[in-house]
Amino acid sequence: MRPSRLILPVLTVAAAALFAPVPSGAVEGPPTDREWREVFSQDGSITKKLVIAAPKVEVTLRSALVAADVIPIQVTGASDARFDLVFVGDGYTANDLDAYKQDVLSKWNELSAVEPFLSYKKYFNVWQVNVVSPESGVDNDPGLGVDRVTALDMGFWCQGRDPNTERLLCVNEAKAKQFAALAPGVDQVIALGHTTKYGGAGGSVATAAGGNAQSGQIAVHELGHSIGGLADEYEYPYNQYTGGEPSEPNVTKNPNGTKWSAYLGKDSPDGGQIGAFEGARYYKLGLYRPTSNSIMRTLGKQFNLIGRDAMIKAFEAKIKMDEPSSPQPAQR
Repeated sequence: MRPSRLILPVLTVAAAALFAPVPSGAVEGPPTDREWREVFSQDGSITKKLVIAAPKVEVTLRSALVAADVIPIQVTGASDARFDLVFVGDGYTANDLDAYKQDVLSKWNELSAVEPFLSYKKYFNVWQVNVVSPESGVDNDPGLGVDRVTALDMGFWCQGRDPNTERLLCVNEAKAKQFAALAPGVDQVIALGHTTKYGGAGGSVATAAGGNAQSGQIAVHELGHSIGGLADEYEYPYNQYTGGEPSEPNVTKNPNGTKWSAYLGKDSPDGGQIGAFEGARYYKLGLYRPTSNSIMRTLGKQFNLIGRDAMIKAFEAKIKMDEPSSPQPAQR
């Protein structure tokens, strides 16, 4: 299909940071100038860190600044019957768009090789929005203090706001969503930064280093949250959980795992068998996860059976499986 050039009308949106809610049972929340952000390490470990919050400002983008080519990577049906995944890029100049295309393809190929994305790949539409930046690269790459003029304000150390989180690759989520809205449909946005340095972040817009081969796992994990409604299965930063039963399907306060009783003892694709393992949803004690180690705990792992079925349920609530699909191969 030929690229389409779309222009979005003038939008004024709040660029408020995504504040992760303090889990039920926590003794106290973060100070008002701080927010919990999910941080990913190269060894696959995941944690949350309390970082300086992004300023709450109004962002107004003129229509002329919200124009970009929209490239169909894979289109299998109408957006109301499919899951629309939209990539936006930052730090890619007009001369970098070939590299951006390869980064998008790499991340989509990595994501769609993981179950249950693999089995449901034909029900996805994937769009590449060619956001063109004045300068190549992202802020604070390779080191803190390096500033670049880019369309979406991406940068390591969360744009320099916090000196203790080098790998936290933050983006102006409001701007990213405005450009993503140029695509025919938007169910999830992934922002890729033009860098080979490992990094990424969670949020309403997931981010990843476009040119780093390991960073695609960040997107897999984040879609577990945004699509499947899955909780994190690691236990930092709190100690004892004292709240009610969590709503997420993959965590429970019951040490017997009765929440997923139909699965107990079954082999799980992330290794081992379904049981009840203490330590989950940011608590060391009092909450349990279904398996020892899944993608919601460590990057590079598979979804466990509970998580996989939650993802499938969410897919099937959005897509129309009875509508014939005509998948186009990913562009090369």
